[in-house]
Amino acid sequence: MSEAIIKLSGVKKSYGDHAVLKGIDMQVNRGDIYGLVGRNGAGKTTIFKMILGLSEMNEGDVSIAGSTNRRELLKNRNKVGFMVGNKFYSYLNAKENLQYYATIKGLSDKEAKPEIERVLELVGLAGVKQKFKNFSLGMQQRLGIANALLGNPEVLILDEPTNGLDPQGIADIRHMVRRFNEEFGMTVIVSSHILGELEHTADRFGIINEGVVVKEFTQEDLMEKQSSIEIAVDDLERAKKALNDSGVKIVREIQEKSTLEDFYFRLVGGNKDE
Repeated sequence: MSEAIIKLSGVKKSYGDHAVLKGIDMQVNRGDIYGLVGRNGAGKTTIFKMILGLSEMNEGDVSIAGSTNRRELLKNRNKVGFMVGNKFYSYLNAKENLQYYATIKGLSDKEAKPEIERVLELVGLAGVKQKFKNFSLGMQQRLGIANALLGNPEVLILDEPTNGLDPQGIADIRHMVRRFNEEFGMTVIVSSHILGELEHTADRFGIINEGVVVKEFTQEDLMEKQSSIEIAVDDLERAKKALNDSGVKIVREIQEKSTLEDFYFRLVGGNKDE
């Protein structure tokens, strides 16, 4: 049975009269690349804030690495690295910005220097000297991921890491996420509204709609295949039977797979072509 490293049960969050989360039940298993799918404003970032303790929930429970009480939860949050927005000083370079955050995270100067070098190498920013104000969007996202990696967390949360990037930048982020998971054993939670890209990144998914996780599923659940013969006839079943009865072997069938977009729109409604 899969081990839950993060679990939300009945989590509710409102801002005034506006209910953002209406009873979130969600489970991320150790070793997952978990894709959180939803429209802009569906509550993805709010879920991350509940996990990280950046905002108080109105109701429900959050568990990290099996925590059963508030003290354990606070301790286990140190196992989570996160990129929820990029807040860096424009006049500092990559190393200087990370030195600031390493200090906040409690790393000594002796620990911080090799750790900063390690994470900058991982995200492809080693040797970059320019100030943050001169970074491209892709470089900004990479620095945000590097900051999340400081301290080698067990769980990595990335909120919309490919937002606004060009196709090469998106592919680079995808390869990084896969590497963190496969080489370092990190559990990764990544959110996006770009469904086609997330399908190629994650192996488990949660779809959030109107403040509720309506379904969790795996890549295998997307493999809903339907077989057909590409042939021009007025009665397909009779044609297949006739071929079979005549000893004619069908040598090729078209295998159709449901995409993440198909799955999403079946669950929440709407039109993917709009």
